[in-house]
Amino acid sequence: MVTVNKKMNLKQILVASFKGISQVLFIENTITGIIFLLAITIASPLVGIIAWLSSLIAVLIGIAGKADEKLIHQGLLGFSPVLTGMALTLFLTGPYHWVIALLGAAITTLFAAAMMHFMRNTEIPVLTFPFIIVSWVILLASYQLDFIQLSTNLAPQDLTHWSLEVEGTVSWLQATLHGLGQVVFLPNHTSAILLYIGLFFASWKFGVFALIGNAFAILTAFSLGAAHELIDSGLYGFNAILTILAVSVVFKESTNRFRYVTGIVGACLSVPLTATVTTWLIPYGLPTFTMPFVLCTWLLLGARKVFPRF
Repeated sequence: MVTVNKKMNLKQILVASFKGISQVLFIENTITGIIFLLAITIASPLVGIIAWLSSLIAVLIGIAGKADEKLIHQGLLGFSPVLTGMALTLFLTGPYHWVIALLGAAITTLFAAAMMHFMRNTEIPVLTFPFIIVSWVILLASYQLDFIQLSTNLAPQDLTHWSLEVEGTVSWLQATLHGLGQVVFLPNHTSAILLYIGLFFASWKFGVFALIGNAFAILTAFSLGAAHELIDSGLYGFNAILTILAVSVVFKESTNRFRYVTGIVGACLSVPLTATVTTWLIPYGLPTFTMPFVLCTWLLLGARKVFPRF
């Protein structure tokens, strides 16, 4: 077997790169990572390639920088770079947008490492915050730098002329599928089904709680009068899914007796937060990304430091 360095051979590097993709949904599982990558590639071959290369870049930076071997092997350096690479590939255009996407993934790896250092004493996870900030910075830079070209899918809008459209019906099936698909920016039925398969393959809890979080997000968004089109497209569901998985399944202790209730509360809370962040970003033409999930999860995990039963 080819040895790349003293500690990690080629096979281990590939395994770590797949785990970096599975960690987008908090899972450390090679097969799940491959399933997720397949789900992405089916919807967009280019985005699939960029997703894997972004994770691989994070692994190689970790090796070159002598990062904690556990971080590398578990894929914990890779999930934010994967999301950055995908986001920039989708929301930028031009002949070199894929280069910018991969550079963004590399920068995100460094930023994630810095955030881990700054937050290490808080015992609060960094989550996808590095991906959000790096992606927003690069997308905003497109307004001043000609080399970075923003996709026409993103355009600033004037809030004074904004109108809310709540007409039409809500498709529960479509909203359920798209809610998970939007975690990786893909409102694609086949991709969403594969993502659910990957979740259930890793653990039934991941699959079941993803369904529960999405269901509560749909109910909350509908009850609060959210635009039905946005509910159907899953834009209110994916942050709820990530929040309930983080709070109820991943970052929990035996003392958190009410963690399932707390996760549901977080999923519901992510809906108005999604509406708020979306409105805040409309004048800049930026996507919301996973900021509502980060805010909700930080809020609830931080509160647990005072209220350990939650």
